[in-house]
Amino acid sequence: MLLVAVNLVTSFGPAKIGLVAGPAVAVVLVGLARRMGLTWHDLGLSRHTWRKGAVYGGGALLVVGAVYGIGLLLPLTRTAFLDVRYDIAIGSALFLALVLIPIKTVILEEVAFRGVLIGLFRRPFGAAWAAGVSSVLFGLWHILPALGLDNQNTAVDAAAGPGSQLLVVAGVVVFTTVAGILFAELRRRSGSILASVGMHWATNGLGVLLSSVLWAAKAV
Repeated sequence: MLLVAVNLVTSFGPAKIGLVAGPAVAVVLVGLARRMGLTWHDLGLSRHTWRKGAVYGGGALLVVGAVYGIGLLLPLTRTAFLDVRYDIAIGSALFLALVLIPIKTVILEEVAFRGVLIGLFRRPFGAAWAAGVSSVLFGLWHILPALGLDNQNTAVDAAAGPGSQLLVVAGVVVFTTVAGILFAELRRRSGSILASVGMHWATNGLGVLLSSVLWAAKAV
């Protein structure tokens, strides 16, 4: 219920409320998990795995950056970066990518889904079930943010066609569920949520920056 509430608040509340709500809820979730008996290792927060997590996260960032770079160079996929939400000044895009997204989105979601939920589900059900269930919940978490995406992204609008919001939302849920599985695997291999944090930020933050740069180039 706490996650549902914060999702509603960050989706429909003031734009910057997530800067407070995201970290606050993440701290509360970690506190509750610790009271339930989960260790720092269970949560992917053990200091003994920080270095390995950072290495995996850095590698994931480079891979995502390379894929995005190729996509930006190819005319067929370039329009996928034309999201009207990021037709903004470069300075605003930097603030969004380097401040808002890490604090409002990445910290909360990684602590909640790759930290607490995987830690809770892995003990009774095992690693595979923990990754699967947390990833499905991660996909469902993105239903609200997906509303209206067909009107914001040129490529999504062209692919889905008019009046197809249900199809777009379903696609986002499937995509983010698969992404959640990848994030969970990075977390499992490294033992640290720093690995999934790196890939998660790269997916969102680099996308914002590249979209803003592309819009700026079109305006010249």
